[in-house]
Amino acid sequence: MSSAKKKPKPEPTAEDVQPTSTLEKARNVVKGWDPRNGLDIYIDKPETNPEGRIVEYDDDFVVIRDKFPKASVHLLLIPRSPEIHTQHPLHLLSTDPAFLATIRTRVARLKCLAASDLRRQFGHLSASDAPYQVALEDLMSNTPDPTPAQLSSLPAGRDWESEIIAGVHTHPSMNHLHIHVLSRDMHSACLKHKKHYLSFTSSFFVGVEEFPLEEGSARFKPGKWPNWDMRCWRCGEDYGNKFARLKGHLEEEFEAWKRE
Repeated sequence: MSSAKKKPKPEPTAEDVQPTSTLEKARNVVKGWDPRNGLDIYIDKPETNPEGRIVEYDDDFVVIRDKFPKASVHLLLIPRSPEIHTQHPLHLLSTDPAFLATIRTRVARLKCLAASDLRRQFGHLSASDAPYQVALEDLMSNTPDPTPAQLSSLPAGRDWESEIIAGVHTHPSMNHLHIHVLSRDMHSACLKHKKHYLSFTSSFFVGVEEFPLEEGSARFKPGKWPNWDMRCWRCGEDYGNKFARLKGHLEEEFEAWKRE
């Protein structure tokens, strides 16, 4: 793949980004704009940092923070080539070894990035990350500008990367191929109903590590997946169709999880 990764322009201010008005929404309907093409704006001109969501980009891919995150950290890796982003992810990742290899490399890096974000958010609360946090505080108090070697010598602390999952949906909600890289806590105000939850915690979500799928695999046709029972991602308790109960339980699990 080609050029070096680029950082986007600074995020727009509140004055720069205005909410979509009723009139603008009506115009979209008249023009026949499909909301499923919503990733277009990030692919076409990532250098303008639309909506302030661009994390990084190059000639081949753009990485954004999901507009409707379903977890504490939720990134999307989006190919920019029309020859790629118009294809179905399950098919392409199962039949194109070169593309799969590229995605694995990109995802590995993004998992590391997402893990760093988790540590930034919750490291000070985590019991298993305490050795790292204490050593880091001591280092920073004595060495304001530590070297990479000094930072790499710190205790490992919590394995935040093990808390990150990456994969695609069997039936994506958007037209442009994209790979989800997110923390597994499922803690977000945007997690609003059963399908949101199941789409990341059931076999409807195909992990990058599961590819390539065999031809004719049942994963291509999940059936009536919205009817499946919901199980807590952490303890495995079955909540059936009771999303409100599960949501309350997830709050409790989130508090315990971030303090592990």
